Amino acid sequence: MQIYDGSLDVCAIFNQWHKESVSQNCGALITFVGIVRGEDGIEALSFDIYEPLLQKWLNSWQDIAKSQNAKVFFAHSKGDVKVGESSYIAGVLSPKRKVALRLINEFVEDFKANAPIWKYDVKNGVRIYAKERSQKLPNAGILSKD
Repeated sequence: MQIYDGSLDVCAIFNQWHKESVSQNCGALITFVGIVRGEDGIEALSFDIYEPLLQKWLNSWQDIAKSQNAKVFFAHSKGDVKVGESSYIAGVLSPKRKVALRLINEFVEDFKANAPIWKYDVKNGVRIYAKERSQKLPNAGILSKD
């Protein structure tokens, strides 16, 4: 897991992952790059991350990938990322193309649904929680005494 302050240097991250793919004699490195797009007047997105829970989530994905002779890579931004910059890159390394293609899709979909990362719109320099584009984490909430 790689967490960076601000936007990602996608080329540097990809090159690092590519070197590992060569050293492991793998035939497929499939990546997904998230780019902040300008919409609804935002100038940036901003992210908060709960790293211990994110590491637990990623560890479960590493186990899934390992069971299929693959490996998952993941990098994400915390803090502000301007429109046109990248905040997220995921990768799957595998000897087999079909395994990597399937796993990258499953990984990205699960990330959107379950990763403990909170997104904010930045408009006129103000962070605004993006509630309408956020998903509640499973089992999140206030514990009751029942």
